[in-house]
Amino acid sequence: MLAGCTVNQDLMFRTDGDFVFDEWSKAKDEAYTLAPNDRLQLQLYSNNGQRLMSMTAGSLEDGRANNLMQNQQRGLFSYRVEPDGTVDLPEVGSLRLQGLTLEEAEVAIEKAYESEYVDPYAMLQVVNNRVLVFPGEAGQATVITLQNQNTSVIEALAQAGGIRQRGRSKEVKLIRQQGDDNLIYSMDLSTVNGMNEARRIVQANDILYVESNPQVVREVLTDVSPVAQLVTTFTSLWFTYRVLSDD
Repeated sequence: MLAGCTVNQDLMFRTDGDFVFDEWSKAKDEAYTLAPNDRLQLQLYSNNGQRLMSMTAGSLEDGRANNLMQNQQRGLFSYRVEPDGTVDLPEVGSLRLQGLTLEEAEVAIEKAYESEYVDPYAMLQVVNNRVLVFPGEAGQATVITLQNQNTSVIEALAQAGGIRQRGRSKEVKLIRQQGDDNLIYSMDLSTVNGMNEARRIVQANDILYVESNPQVVREVLTDVSPVAQLVTTFTSLWFTYRVLSDD
């Protein structure tokens, strides 16, 4: 019975009562920096993006603008940041982008293409940034792709369907990797006093974990029920045997 016990085995990232959480006052909403295995979409224009501005400003004819937009969409290839931190780009080859913000990477790409184009203008986007959300109930974890670089904690929870019935809104953890360390912040979202934490900006690869209410009695009964049925069956068989023996 003890070996097969499953009481609250779905709970994760537990902390002791005397665990010291990191302080929100020291948390920094730093810009995301590129890391290995990031997937990037690059749009590159010449003449400081003159053609892009012509399309967005509506100064091109409709047919020509539509053709340019279709060509642009067909040209949205995905490039991977390799384990060594470099990206293999057409015409210019390997370019090291690891550790750069999106703005810094765009500047680096523009400099790399200066020999190929006149006044290159780069637009870069990371398409696989994500946040893991555990909303407080087993089997309900969600991977949220960050479409917006300014996604807040409350937005990420909303995209995951909100805190589930078993979840404890007063005990929400945000786990963030910083170098080789894991920073763990605690949030109480059960009252409006937690709105400051709820509006914090999540970063790529953050983990939002909502503590679950323990269901000890229910899960103990679930574990004990098969044993109880087995005992009842053997008792019934033994009683039947005794009755037949007496006859």
